[in-house]
Amino acid sequence: MNYTEIMVRYGELSTKGKNRKDFISRLNGNVTKVLNGIDNLSIRPHRDRMHIQLNGADYKEVMSRLQKVFGIQTFSPSIKVSRDFEEVKKVALEMMKEIYTEGMSFKVNTKRSDHNYELDTNEINLQLGDYIYTEIPGIAVEMRKPDIKLLVEVRGDGIYLSNQVIKGAGGLPVGTAGKAELMLSGGIDSPVAGFLAMKRGVELEMVHFYSPPYTSENALKKAKELTGKLAAYSGPIKFISVPFTEIQETIKSELPEGYLMTIQRRFMMRLTDLIRKNNDGLAIFNGEAVGQVASQTLESMVAINEVTNTPILRPVSNMDKTEIIKIAEDIDTFDLSVQPYEDCCTVFAPPSPKTRPNLEKAIKFESELDIDGLVQRSLAGVTETIVMPNETFLDEKDEEISDLL
Repeated sequence: MNYTEIMVRYGELSTKGKNRKDFISRLNGNVTKVLNGIDNLSIRPHRDRMHIQLNGADYKEVMSRLQKVFGIQTFSPSIKVSRDFEEVKKVALEMMKEIYTEGMSFKVNTKRSDHNYELDTNEINLQLGDYIYTEIPGIAVEMRKPDIKLLVEVRGDGIYLSNQVIKGAGGLPVGTAGKAELMLSGGIDSPVAGFLAMKRGVELEMVHFYSPPYTSENALKKAKELTGKLAAYSGPIKFISVPFTEIQETIKSELPEGYLMTIQRRFMMRLTDLIRKNNDGLAIFNGEAVGQVASQTLESMVAINEVTNTPILRPVSNMDKTEIIKIAEDIDTFDLSVQPYEDCCTVFAPPSPKTRPNLEKAIKFESELDIDGLVQRSLAGVTETIVMPNETFLDEKDEEISDLL
């Protein structure tokens, strides 16, 4: 079918009152970024709809990318025709014949933003429905749950026809809720937490800790590639890699084994918070789920969070592992997350970490270290990379080797 445009319907934006214009503007920018590289498109945002004129572009490629844009409730590939009702009938019939198979039912659903049109809503539904019913032998009419819903929108500049309503990503446009840092490991949980944060409109920067030579170059590449998966939902993302070797070696050599994990996490939180402050972020997100591992008991969270007053948000905190894995599979991060390239938390994990660390003891042990010096030397080695949507870093040879492990 020669669709002329994609009609985009907004989600929660309809409830944003005076801020609606800003939300639509941000969504327009995000859609423009996601559709970058597809030639000839014309994007026209309006108060109640966004119209993406195809001008000959592949509508399937456009729709594939739109499905990952937060702030879109639904969208439909559409054909714009003139206000001549005879032309409307002709095009609608062609559209129905293309999708119809024997035994299907249909209904016509009309909306009019232009109430000066010669036919009202009921007249369009009846006349167009009768015409299709007469011209397609065997097709049935079903008002409640039809197989095909022919959508007709009467507007001042023409009439728009569609027979598909495709569910969008929902949520809010990325960037409308401010900017934050995500503590991104190489595991399953933190990418899911990032996805859920972006769905609520948060613009994320990724903070990843690595400890060469204990962690491999492939562990760093995997974290960047996970960032690329998430960037498909937001556009390019800043990836911030933080060297952590000296801090982990120092903690391991000088502090009691039971508190290694707690003190490591306190340093990670402290460093992430300084990066957040330097980058004008408002909060820190991570992939912690209550009770899942030793560092995620409430007592551990209290001991770790004490280093900052910045909001620490945990989108997966009340989910069990099967729920998190389901989302990871849906957003295509699961297979990458389980690649066996260990991150620094795994490599330096003590055999018997404290599950209920005492905050006063953690502060006392930590005070024996050169906290400021360790932090400043780590920050001096920070590097930043802009990761593009679906950008890859692990080559095929790396993946083939990991499959054998």
